[in-house]
Amino acid sequence: MNFLGLWARGMTSRPGRRAMDSIAITAPTDASRSGAGSVQYQLRQYAESTLGKSSLHEAVLLPEGESLDEWVACHIVDFYNHINMLFMSISHHCTDDTCPKMCAGESYSYLWRDGVNYREPTNLPANQYVKLLMKWIDEQLDDTRLFPVDLGHPFPPNFRPDVASQILRRMLRVYAHLYWHHYPQICQVGLATMLNTSFTHFTLFVTKYKMVSDTELQVVKDVIKILA
Repeated sequence: MNFLGLWARGMTSRPGRRAMDSIAITAPTDASRSGAGSVQYQLRQYAESTLGKSSLHEAVLLPEGESLDEWVACHIVDFYNHINMLFMSISHHCTDDTCPKMCAGESYSYLWRDGVNYREPTNLPANQYVKLLMKWIDEQLDDTRLFPVDLGHPFPPNFRPDVASQILRRMLRVYAHLYWHHYPQICQVGLATMLNTSFTHFTLFVTKYKMVSDTELQVVKDVIKILA
């Protein structure tokens, strides 16, 4: 049963028993982007403090005087970490047998292509798709031509419309897969609130800055309405 089915039955999430240190999480390898004292770290601290004090609608607003490119980059790193942890927490339920393709329900299927090892759109089991996606995003984050770490080094002109937008569109597919196929397991490990908060933050952010089209958000339109 997916998220919508559980919601219709009025099921609430229960605290999970799994210790968080038992979950394998792959963090971005470039520590300079998120280290204390960096612009990204300060923006992240600002975002986290905003989340704790006011609404998610306010949390996506660009701080006065800050670069929108930096704000987008900061959120990409955060969403990456959220998705990584959420997926790894249920990864033993997402196998080649249970999820032989990357999909969200019966109407949406996603093929993998990276232009290097997979030059043509390729059908893969969901767990392999997500693993390759996380590796691909990690490589993007480590590329200082795309995500500069030094002050005075600008983001590329196509950062938001091409680089960031593509990353966020692909991230959406993982959220969609989790809601459609693994929401009961997310509840069992006690991460339903985290998933719902992270996803709401994600959708508010990508719609505010027009990073993901309404057409692509159709796959999770019912979830968005419920969480609104």
